[in-house]
Amino acid sequence: MAVRRHSSLILRVITLFLSIATILYYFYGHPRSNVSWENHPSDSLMKAHAPMPYDEKFGLQPESYTMGPRYSPRQITVTLPTPGNHTERVKAGFVVLVRNSELYEMLDSMYDVETRFNRKFNYPWVFLNNEPFSQEFIKLTSEMTNAQTYYDTLDTSMWSYPPWIDQNKAAARRKAMKDVPYGPNESYRHMCRFQSGFFWRHPLILKLGWEFYWRVEPDVRYYCDLDYDPFLYMKQNKKQYAFTIAFMEHDGTIPTLWSTIRSFVKTSTAKGKNYFPHLATDSLYRFVTDENGEAYNGCHFWTNFEIARVDLWHTEAYHAMFDYLDQAGGFFYERWGDAPVHSIFAALFLKKDEIHFFNDIGYKHSGYEHCPEQDNLLKRCSCNPAKTLDYTDRMSCLNTYMDSQRYSSPKNRKTVGEILQS
Repeated sequence: MAVRRHSSLILRVITLFLSIATILYYFYGHPRSNVSWENHPSDSLMKAHAPMPYDEKFGLQPESYTMGPRYSPRQITVTLPTPGNHTERVKAGFVVLVRNSELYEMLDSMYDVETRFNRKFNYPWVFLNNEPFSQEFIKLTSEMTNAQTYYDTLDTSMWSYPPWIDQNKAAARRKAMKDVPYGPNESYRHMCRFQSGFFWRHPLILKLGWEFYWRVEPDVRYYCDLDYDPFLYMKQNKKQYAFTIAFMEHDGTIPTLWSTIRSFVKTSTAKGKNYFPHLATDSLYRFVTDENGEAYNGCHFWTNFEIARVDLWHTEAYHAMFDYLDQAGGFFYERWGDAPVHSIFAALFLKKDEIHFFNDIGYKHSGYEHCPEQDNLLKRCSCNPAKTLDYTDRMSCLNTYMDSQRYSSPKNRKTVGEILQS
């Protein structure tokens, strides 16, 4: 017991001694600076890492932005509509071709679309499938949005071989195209034919009576907040077709597409049908071909994102062109994609001011992405402009698009139809 008291006393003495030594060192032995805390050299570093003052206007939608190829002194300024969801609603919605197996990739895409745009506007979704949707797919996709959702299947006329196609020849051609992107893929060809010639006349789309549609695919990203209605923007500005990425097609997929289109123009003209009456200088024909219309350059609008008028594809001109291409068999004997088919028609048929580049919609599909480079747009986005393919990637056709928008030739007074049938 005496030993314990002795140990405790020693411990108290040692603790008291250390406390006194610490106090004496602070007042007499510690090197003290004459610089006040406010002016201490480290203060500038502290301020550099301090949070920036809150700016309530930082992320607000700009009134306009200017864009254009880096090599060109001529730029294009786009004026944006006033933000807000109090505007009138257009008869429009999202259309998706998707499989049950792509459910979670679809939910990812929906999440971006809803959080960036649609939770403010509540446009409906249409889901189409070549087989019945599972209850899980219907449940989870409908829970992802507050908007109305619709589900339907495709009939055999939309997803099968038409009777004039030689399926043995088609199979042999797929085998021969093993080194071409999606070359051996049979289902991909049915998809391209459906997107080219049938989604816009699907009974559900016709029943809904939409003016515009926005195509969405599974496993894509949307990077930027959108506080105005792009459907209303297109309607008010008389736009018929819009895109975010202009891309280069693999020439191995379309060896005879252009010659077939020129043949269509010559054949229809001989029957008294002038389907492409606009002056070449008023159109975007230089986006897809050369001055004389001799060859297709491979440029197209990447249709995994597109916003367009539904009735663009209901025109007599597009009906006739699609039927001609379908009869030629290139969707199955080659690998004609809906992107070049849609893009070539839009470039030849529409006036250039009827086509719109949604530069302010950041978007990614597969390994390629568009990210706006303008500072006043980037504040609303979560993408890296250094990764955008727009003006520097060899697969991008945006420079070609911008040049074709500015194309003017006093010597060229021909119509698109006259150039293509010559």
